[in-house]
Amino acid sequence: MTEGSDTVARFGGLAGGYDRYRPGYPAEAIDAILHGLPPGAPIADVGAGTGISTRALLAAGARPIAVEPNPEMRALAVAAGLDARDGRADATGLAAASVAGVTCFQAFHWFASADTLAEFARILKPGGRLAIVWNERDLRDAFARAYRDLERRYSAAGMLAGADFSDETLEPLVRGAGFDALRLLTFPNAQRLDRDALHGRMRSTSYAPRSGPALAELTRELDALFERTAGRGGHVVLPYVTEVWLAERGDA
Repeated sequence: MTEGSDTVARFGGLAGGYDRYRPGYPAEAIDAILHGLPPGAPIADVGAGTGISTRALLAAGARPIAVEPNPEMRALAVAAGLDARDGRADATGLAAASVAGVTCFQAFHWFASADTLAEFARILKPGGRLAIVWNERDLRDAFARAYRDLERRYSAAGMLAGADFSDETLEPLVRGAGFDALRLLTFPNAQRLDRDALHGRMRSTSYAPRSGPALAELTRELDALFERTAGRGGHVVLPYVTEVWLAERGDA
C-alpha cells in the first residue's frame, strides 16, 4: 500500500479528535526504541499525525522531526512546538544519512512499500534504527473484543482494508531494503475512558461512520456497551499490546 492522496484525505476533519482520544505509548516502549542511541539523536517520526509519538520521543531526550502529509494534523504538531514538516513516507524531504532513527507509530500500514523502505534506508545513517510501532487491542479482554466487533460491524470493508496489515509482510519488505532481521518487543498499554472519551476514541478512526443512520446506531450500541462495562467510577479500560518492531540498517 502506498501513501496516496486518498489515504491522507480520509483523515480530514479528524485531527482534533485524533490528538485528544488516541492512546499514547508506554515509556518502556519509547526507551526500547532509543536504547543505545546517543542523547539528542535525530529521529524521523514518519506519519507522525498530530505528534503524539513525536512528543514522547522528545520527552525521552531524542530530537524528533515529525514528517506528516496531512495539513490539519501537521498544524497541531506545529502548534505544540514540534519540528513538523510536510513530507511523505516515500519522499520525506530529509537529507541522506541525516537521522539516527526512523519511527512509524500507528501508521506504517498506510504506506508499506519497497519505495518507503528505500527512502528510510536513504535518510538513515549507517547502522541507523528502524522502529515500526502499533497499539494493538488486547483481544484477550472481553471489552476489547466487543469494541473491535462494533468497529468492524459499522465500518465499510473498503475503509477497513488499509488498517488490516499482516505482520508476515514486514520481514520481506524490511530485508529487501537492506535492514537486519526484525525483532519484536511487546509492552502492555491501556486507555481509561469515560463515556465521551469512548465515543471520541471510536470517531477518531478514519473508517468510523461520521454521520447518518450508521453513526446513530453505532452511538446507541457504544452507549449500551459502556453501560454494561463501566464500573462505579464511570469509566472503561481499553487494553492494548504495544508492538515495537526493530531493525537496523545493515551497513554499519
